[in-house]
Amino acid sequence: MDHLHGLSGTTQIVRSGQVDCLAPDAVTQLARALRPGDLSLVVLFLSPHTDVSRLIDEAQRVFAPAQVVGCTTAGEIGERGYTDGEIVAVGFPQTHFHTRTILINDLDQFDAHNLIERMIRNRNHMARETPGWISDFTFLLIDGLSTKEDMLTSQLSVGLGPVPFFGGSAGDGTDFSKTYVLHGGRAHSNAAILIQVRSRCPIRVFKTDHLIPAQKRMVVTGADPARRIVHEINAEPAAREYARLLNKDPEQLTPFTFAAHPVVVQIGDQHHVRAIQQVAENGDLVFFSAIDEGVVLTMADAENMVTHLTREMAALSDQKQPEIVLACDCILRRLEAQQKQMTTDISRVLGENRVVGFSTYGEQVNSMHVNQTLTGVAIYPPEDG
Repeated sequence: MDHLHGLSGTTQIVRSGQVDCLAPDAVTQLARALRPGDLSLVVLFLSPHTDVSRLIDEAQRVFAPAQVVGCTTAGEIGERGYTDGEIVAVGFPQTHFHTRTILINDLDQFDAHNLIERMIRNRNHMARETPGWISDFTFLLIDGLSTKEDMLTSQLSVGLGPVPFFGGSAGDGTDFSKTYVLHGGRAHSNAAILIQVRSRCPIRVFKTDHLIPAQKRMVVTGADPARRIVHEINAEPAAREYARLLNKDPEQLTPFTFAAHPVVVQIGDQHHVRAIQQVAENGDLVFFSAIDEGVVLTMADAENMVTHLTREMAALSDQKQPEIVLACDCILRRLEAQQKQMTTDISRVLGENRVVGFSTYGEQVNSMHVNQTLTGVAIYPPEDG
């Protein structure tokens, strides 16, 4: 059985492929799809069922001298949209992309000043080496169980300058047990990878969600911000009060409930999702991103996901269809699509618009760590072909 797929309908500016994560010759098949001789960078999105350490070691050797980075997922996005149990690979040729990567190998202890200096130094070197190229973006992959995304993205923003930034948090299906980022032929936990890309292709970094703030509000009255845990809402036990506001039994709260009934915080005229990951045994609520006492949370209503995604993808193609869209899509969006029986239609829209990437435990854009959001970069063919 041939496990290999290719992203149909694209030219060769960006190459992609996908393969069953259990295929014994997975790397060989991916190399056949990506043709690695002239690649600057290979990004791998691995099902958590992959033998991660063995595969990244082999991939780094096979794809050398290209840099190989990646992460484990909460599901993959391939040529036909949502998929599971696969490895999705994206290859960036040197003819159109100049790349550098930075491994942050311990999120508990790193020198932010030194990291920012390296970012700026890399950006300046890349600009000097490709002076006529027009686009830059920075892509972050980070351990989705580290709880360090908010801190890191806030600190990185100092060194970004005018360069747009997005990213995703590595996943582990719906197990929330162990997540990895991949760099230098090894799998790392409690770590992150910063990928700096300069290109002769036009690009557009974007963030979107299908949520509309409603009128129902609640106040966090007891929390452990370091662990993203809420003990109390409206001075009542957190899970019980959240369930009461939804007219639900607190014993019946599931990830599908959280996906269907998200909460947001208002910052200026924008809203940002603060998604709930799970209910702790003691009735606390565990969140995917930063939360603190005094924060006002607003319930949100959901627009039809298919209608919304179709409109957002059309906006990315308003002048020219992207060559590829590299995307970080929250696991809660996938769960909501499943619950509402929209998976097939969402996958069709993703496939038609050449979206590849992974389902995440959180997303990053500019200086923010967000949830239940789709972030990414659309890459367009260069004007000069």
